[in-house]
Amino acid sequence: MICLGIESTAHTFGIGIIDDSGKKYANERVLFSTKEGGLIPSKVADHHVEKFRDIINSALEKANLTLADINLISYSQSPGIGNCLRIGAAVARSLALLYNIPLIGVNHCIAHLEIGKLMSKAKDPVFLYASGANTQVIAYEGGKYRVFGETLDNGVGNFLDGFARYIGLGFPGGPKIYELSLKHKEKFEKLNKPVELIELPYVVKGMDVSFGGLSTNLKQKFDSKKDSFSKEALAFSLQETAFAMLVEVSERAMAHCNKSELLLGGGVACNIRLKEMCKIMAKERGAESYDLPIEVNIDNGLMIAWLGVLMHKAGGETKVEDADIKPYLRTDDVDVYW
Repeated sequence: MICLGIESTAHTFGIGIIDDSGKKYANERVLFSTKEGGLIPSKVADHHVEKFRDIINSALEKANLTLADINLISYSQSPGIGNCLRIGAAVARSLALLYNIPLIGVNHCIAHLEIGKLMSKAKDPVFLYASGANTQVIAYEGGKYRVFGETLDNGVGNFLDGFARYIGLGFPGGPKIYELSLKHKEKFEKLNKPVELIELPYVVKGMDVSFGGLSTNLKQKFDSKKDSFSKEALAFSLQETAFAMLVEVSERAMAHCNKSELLLGGGVACNIRLKEMCKIMAKERGAESYDLPIEVNIDNGLMIAWLGVLMHKAGGETKVEDADIKPYLRTDDVDVYW
């Protein structure tokens, strides 16, 4: 069985093709980006409308397949930006009707987790899901993927993007923050001095984290005429503080669930510094920290296709007339029957 997956939850429109053995045929995507400013949902939706034909054709060409070879269509049904989700759902419904192909809607967050399990050696991990809108610590318990900790306000990716936008960088801001942090670190290493770390709010509440106060404090420091903090110093301190918060709650979840594996997923999980910090924590616990190739960490159609395969093999299917979107559906609202 070959499945074509459609990803359109936010800034990425992606098409992935995979079969039920886990063989990858294609994983093509196009990313909405800006030189300045952020993500405006209506403009991103227009971007997806403009690009979806090219990405579908590119994926099929790379896979050396036609739509007649596709046995299942899977699309990101939840959660996400409504304007963007609607484009993917409309494309999925159209293809399913035109080519008489079974259809299934899947949860984007769980798709990150399932593709991570497929592509790593992790068997029963705690999952640190760090992306733009989502920041959750998840583990499988009692028939569902339970959320053991999460952000109380912004997702870590949106927090990074927001500060990057504030200091004049474009979208996506996370990679640009990382580059600035490296410059700060290298500056002090050349001087053979300890790297300067600016004290920032560290907000962990039980198993949850909060980035709102940290964001406000960073902006105040950037605007301050009294303390001339450089962009590089603020970026470095931002990363060290925010990522330490994520590592702390992840470790607490591992202890609580008695699990010895940590799996990183989501766009922010591409960050080299976050991966380093998680590996250090896991090593100190005698555990393992797994990370994934960039192509499946960032939003992509392959993970949507793979979750579609798993759900369909277990009897799942979505009727075309029921193929709607659920922008606010939580990870722990989904029954895991596969």
